[in-house]
Amino acid sequence: MQNKVNRPIFVVGSPRSGTSILTWCLGQHPNIFAVPESNWMGDFVVNTAVVYQVGAARGHLSILSAMDISRDELLANFGRTIDDLILSHRLDLEKTRAAIPSLPEFMRRSLPEARTRWVDGTPEYSLHIYALKKLFPEAVFIHVLRDVRDVVRSMLNLHRLTGVQLVANEEEAYSYWLRTVKACIQAERAYGSNAVRRLPYNALIDHPEFAIRSMLDFVGEPFCARCLEPLSCQINSPDVPPDFVAEVPATDRRIVEEATKLYVALRNAAELTESSSAAADEMAAEFERRVQHLATVEDQLRNAVRTIQTLEKQCSAQKGNIRDEALL
Repeated sequence: MQNKVNRPIFVVGSPRSGTSILTWCLGQHPNIFAVPESNWMGDFVVNTAVVYQVGAARGHLSILSAMDISRDELLANFGRTIDDLILSHRLDLEKTRAAIPSLPEFMRRSLPEARTRWVDGTPEYSLHIYALKKLFPEAVFIHVLRDVRDVVRSMLNLHRLTGVQLVANEEEAYSYWLRTVKACIQAERAYGSNAVRRLPYNALIDHPEFAIRSMLDFVGEPFCARCLEPLSCQINSPDVPPDFVAEVPATDRRIVEEATKLYVALRNAAELTESSSAAADEMAAEFERRVQHLATVEDQLRNAVRTIQTLEKQCSAQKGNIRDEALL
């Protein structure tokens, strides 16, 4: 069993694609435990990158630049601290889950193994893979790919299970799938199959042992039959009525066609094995745009407020002039 430090596993892909069930499967391994969906780490990296600019803004007069501390070094150190915190609080997480009787037994049990890795199945991290690689340079990602039509049906029926609507309509569901899947495919191109591995949802359902074996081999862990147990349970799975029809006349059929063609192309295409520097550069550029937008948004807001205040004063003055003219 490998004992690598700071090598978390992220299960990504569109929501309703099987990210939760795979996360729990991997979390049954004696060296891995599943954490709740976190959602905050991608934004944390962007915010830290913004703060880094402040700490390195004045050359030898700023602490980070004067001490030759790069942004990547700062982020990787934060990543090690986060990894240590998560690992050190595993027993607290197990106590929390053990106290919730409604959870399946495999979620509530406490296991004696000293686990050195964790797995996070936050679907939104599909859009933050570049940032997470900066935080955890040795992290690996599993992209679960499911038929877009099944995903859309599941998205539109999730409220039956949770009472919360994930998307407002069919078009938004297809767009959501496109956005997350395109981001995952870009990461596959940028980092190659050693860092990002695609898993067809059908393979997990139709050939579960083979799928789990291959994913454990990818993350560098030996097979454990216990990892198959969650597949016997339904996790976050809404019952979609058999007569449910997702098609809505108002939906932009071009979006539906784009998503459907992309899924078919990915289903039939061989997975990329080599990394692409061009794809990596695209991801880096997009991250920098996000950082710069956040860095300047407060200034933009202040300017907008000043503009509004100026317009309000002008409007008030014009109203006063109109009243004065009416009295003449």
